[in-house]
Amino acid sequence: VAQAVESGGGSVQAGGSLRLSCVASGSTYGFGYMAWFRQVPGKERVGVASILRDDKTRYLDSVKGRFTISRDSAKKNLWLQMNDLKPEDTAMYYCAGDARIIFMDSLSESRYSYWGQGTQVTVSS
Repeated sequence: VAQAVESGGGSVQAGGSLRLSCVASGSTYGFGYMAWFRQVPGKERVGVASILRDDKTRYLDSVKGRFTISRDSAKKNLWLQMNDLKPEDTAMYYCAGDARIIFMDSLSESRYSYWGQGTQVTVSS
């Protein structure tokens, strides 16, 4: 069964950096479409960054210039480098993946079939 496992969360002060990692297992060819989402209690999950089959990337406006999504050529390892972190970046971060070629917003939660359990990121001011 395909699944994703995140790691790398933690607590940092504002202005600091963290690097999240995600390993996709159980899928022979990896996931052509992968993304990072985040969620705070009581609010909907929000797409932060995505990477497509052709390696094009998209970002939530509020993280542009600070976060960078990347992936290995096997499409099984995904990273999110987060720099200049702000208290409003505090959330549970989730890795998501899917191999289907469908026309959906790559930052839409419904686009992805496989999800990790999440890793907490806390940024203090």
